[in-house]
Amino acid sequence: MSLRTALCTTLCAAALAALPAAAALYKWTDENGRTVYGDTPPPGVKAERISVAAPPGDPNAVREMASKDAELRKRAQARADDEAKAEKAAADDRARLDRCVQIRGRMQTLRSGVPVYRFNEAGEKVFYDAKDTEKAITDTDRLLRENNCGPVSAAPAAATGTTTY
Repeated sequence: MSLRTALCTTLCAAALAALPAAAALYKWTDENGRTVYGDTPPPGVKAERISVAAPPGDPNAVREMASKDAELRKRAQARADDEAKAEKAAADDRARLDRCVQIRGRMQTLRSGVPVYRFNEAGEKVFYDAKDTEKAITDTDRLLRENNCGPVSAAPAAATGTTTY
């Protein structure tokens, strides 16, 4: 049984126990002129019925219940925030791993000796010379380190054809 259910059950039981206390209350003046209060006036006396609200069983119960409810909501929100952070971290990690796969693939291609080219502004193929290839390898190596990708395995032995970058 949860704390909230137990608290609600206790409050309901206290309210049911207080029902007899909510019986009618009367006020009258006796033969000596004193004001008397009771639940049954004597016969032949002019009595005034008074409605009195029953005092709560625990005056702090409502405040405590609201406090506990707020605490439960706070914990649920914290759990939701933690789950969102974990999902974001997992998505970031997957994206980093995808970048690493692409960077490693580029490094293997550059080291394989396959002719590599890019397109210039006019849309023409421009092949990398040795200097461009070395610069691309240096830049790709820097990207590997920045992204914590780890080392690149050896280039595949059967690399043929051309590659675009």
